[in-house]
Amino acid sequence: MISLKSPREIRAMEKSGAVLAGMHLGMRQIIKPGISSWVLEEFARKYFKQAGAIAAQIGFEGYKYATCVSVNDEICHGFPRKKLLLKEGDLVKVDTVVNLDGAYSDSCWSYVVGQASPEVAQLMEVTKKALYLGIDQCQVGNRLGDIGAAIQHYTEDEHGYGDVREFVGHGIGPTMHEDPMVPHYGEAGRGLRLRKGMTITVEPMINTGTWKADTSDPSGWLAKTADGGLSCQYEHTLVITDDGPKILTSQDPEADRDYLYDDEYADFLAHYGAIATAVVKKHFA
Repeated sequence: MISLKSPREIRAMEKSGAVLAGMHLGMRQIIKPGISSWVLEEFARKYFKQAGAIAAQIGFEGYKYATCVSVNDEICHGFPRKKLLLKEGDLVKVDTVVNLDGAYSDSCWSYVVGQASPEVAQLMEVTKKALYLGIDQCQVGNRLGDIGAAIQHYTEDEHGYGDVREFVGHGIGPTMHEDPMVPHYGEAGRGLRLRKGMTITVEPMINTGTWKADTSDPSGWLAKTADGGLSCQYEHTLVITDDGPKILTSQDPEADRDYLYDDEYADFLAHYGAIATAVVKKHFA
């Protein structure tokens, strides 16, 4: 069932989104060569506790961690690992879901460890632009296929990348994963029509090679590119309004000013960003 959110529910998700964005602001302060991916998990747990939020992924279908940390050819759902040391040039995707007072938000962001190679830099740039091309299609009256078609045309037709099919965006709130499913590929003008008050994620996963995923990992979670190529992902939670799509997990209110639900988001993010910085300085400096 698809739920249409009230202004009160959207405001609650906006604040939850600021908590999650604040986590990502902290992540960029601690990701560096030589640390293990487990450090990212430790930071997220300490930060969420200080922010008064719940790491919603812990316990979801048996998942044990607050974050998914996927590196290089890992598409998604990588476990944070103490023995996985990040090295110069690695492409790291950090994905998590937050529950703040019953309001959910979901966001993944990609980071490069140290200096990006030209290949990594271009993949990150294209994937991030694809995210926003998809978001721009989230207009009242458009269809789900319009989102996927915009992303697929840009990433596959224009850049020759692989647009992952096995994993898609989704509705969110009041639980983590809800209808509708939001593919990042497809045909314009097809699929469910978008309505005011729908809250969804757009989260393209783009590979340098084939779009196909290898899901044979014995963990039952980790997915890798089928050909060993690099994979990148960016994800926002957003709400569809009469004034267009409004991002609820922005890390940059100035750059995203046309996508913000209201003016209070910047204050929310400043508050939680300060908490993230304090946690970094106390535990990870």
